[in-house]
Amino acid sequence: MNSRSAPSGVTLAERARRVIPGGVNSGQRSIPGLTEMVIARASGARFWDADGRQYTDYHAAFGPPLLGHNDPDVNAAVAEAGTRVDLCGVAVTHGEIQLAETLAELVPSIEKVLLTSTGSEATFHALRVARAATGRRLMVKFQGCYHGWHDSVSLNVISAPDRVGLPDPISTGILPEVLDATLVLRFNDVAAVRAAFAAHGDDIAAVIVEPVPHNVGCLLPDQEFLRALRDECTRAGSVLVFDEVITGFRHDLGGWQRISGVTPDLTTLGKAIANGYPIGALGGRADLMDLFSTRPGAPAFFAGTYNGHPAVVAAALATLGKLRAEPVHEHVYRLGERARAGIREVLADLGVPAVVTGHGSVFVTYFMPGPAPRSYDDLLRNDAGMFIGYRRRMPEHGIFELPLNLKRNHISYAHTDADIDHLVEATRAAVRDTLASGGTTELAGTATMGGAVAGGEGR
Repeated sequence: MNSRSAPSGVTLAERARRVIPGGVNSGQRSIPGLTEMVIARASGARFWDADGRQYTDYHAAFGPPLLGHNDPDVNAAVAEAGTRVDLCGVAVTHGEIQLAETLAELVPSIEKVLLTSTGSEATFHALRVARAATGRRLMVKFQGCYHGWHDSVSLNVISAPDRVGLPDPISTGILPEVLDATLVLRFNDVAAVRAAFAAHGDDIAAVIVEPVPHNVGCLLPDQEFLRALRDECTRAGSVLVFDEVITGFRHDLGGWQRISGVTPDLTTLGKAIANGYPIGALGGRADLMDLFSTRPGAPAFFAGTYNGHPAVVAAALATLGKLRAEPVHEHVYRLGERARAGIREVLADLGVPAVVTGHGSVFVTYFMPGPAPRSYDDLLRNDAGMFIGYRRRMPEHGIFELPLNLKRNHISYAHTDADIDHLVEATRAAVRDTLASGGTTELAGTATMGGAVAGGEGR
C-alpha cells in the first residue's frame, strides 16, 4: 500500500475507538492532544506515525528498548529461536535455564528466579509469597512509587496535593480491606519507616520499593534510607522487595542493588531485560522462591501460560549478551549527562527555574526552584503547565517526550551525539514558545495514576 492510499492517523484512530475502549490498550496511552496518533513503524532511536511524521523517541515505551527500537541482534535471536522451538507449555527449555543462570549471576539478590510476562505479575507474586512466608497481613509502599496494576499496590502514585497522606487508589473496584492492608509512607523518610515498624512490625509481611522512583521522574534515594529499609526488614523478619522493573539493567547489569550495595530479599525485573519483548522476572532468596508451586507441594501458587516463552527468552538472552559485550552503559550514561547539562544551560539562559535531574540514561526536567526533589511532596512544586506545555511542542521539532506530568525520558544505545544536540535546541525552542503562550494550564491537572473515587469519576 503506497502512502497516498494508506489510511490516515485520524481514520485509523476512529476505527480503533469503535472497537477498543478509548482506542488504546493501556490507560497510559490515551494522551490529550495525541488522540489521533497511530504508530506505523520504529527503528533505532526513532518512530514514525501513520501520516509519515518522524520522531526521535525519548519516551521509549516507558523504558524497555535500551538498545533502541527493533535492535537487529535481538530480532535475529528471536527469529532463530522460532525455527527451533515453540511454546509447548510443559517442562523447561534450554533457553529458560540459560536465562535463569544469567540473572542469578548478574543480580546480587537472585539465588533462584521465575519468569513472568510482565513486571506487574512479578510484583504481584513477590507480595503473595511474602505473605505466604511470613503469615502476615500488611504491606508497605511509598508515595510516588508504582508497582503495577494489582490491588495491593494500586494507590498513591501521582496524587493530588489533598490526597497525599491519605489512601489514593488509582482505580475503583478495589476492596477497601485490601487498600487498608497497605501502609503508604514518604520516600526517603527514615523516621517514617522506623515509626511504621515500631507500630506494626509484627504484622508487616513486606516492604516494596522502587529504589529510584522513576514513575514520578527521578527521585534519587538516600543511602541511609535504603539501608534503613534493609535493617528494619531484617530486624522484623519482613521481606524487602526491590522493584527493579525500571532500574534493572537500564542503570547497571546488577540493578540499583549493585550500585547501592543494599541487597533485598526479592527483586522484580522487566522492561530493559529483553529490549521491549514482553517478559518479567521475580528472583531472590532460595528459601522464599522455593515456596512457589513450581516446586511440587509448595504453598504459593504460581502459573502462566506464556511464562518463559521461547521468543521472549531469546530476546532477553540476546539483550543481556549485548549489554555485557558492548559499551552500552558507557554510551547512554555519557549521552545522559550531555542531555542534562545541555538542558540546564538552556533553561538558565531563558531564566526558567528548573531542576534537571536523572541518572544514567534517564533524564527529566522539573519546572521548579531547586534543590533536587527527595520525595513526592517536593514534586508538588513542579509547574505542570510548563512541564506538559513544552512537551506538547516538542513534536513540532521532531522529538517525542511523553506529555504527561512527571514522566521521565530515556536515552538508548541507538541515540547519537547529534540527537542530543537536536534535543537541547528543540527544548530551547519549545520552552520559549510555551513561556510566550503562558503554559498549558488546561492540562496542568491531567493525571492518569491517581484520584479514583466512587462511581468511576476521576479527580
